[in-house]
Amino acid sequence: MRYLLDTNIVSELVKNPAGRVARRVEEAGVANICTSIIVAAELRFGAAKKASQRLTLQTETVLSGLEILPFAAPADAACWAGMM
Repeated sequence: MRYLLDTNIVSELVKNPAGRVARRVEEAGVANICTSIIVAAELRFGAAKKASQRLTLQTETVLSGLEILPFAAPADAACWAGMM
């Protein structure tokens, strides 16, 4: 089983790299964990907005260890289909 991590979960990994979420990732196996390009963009934007080199470095460290999935067709159509 693969797990797609959302912004809140990856943010928790950034804030607390040895915490509960990190332990769950380890249990699941990093090969079974991924996130989306949207999550990566949100986290990078947040770090840049805070102008924190430490936060930027922590964010990049966490993201570099995760597979980041693209947002590509047909996902663009599928995400709106559920909202109509």
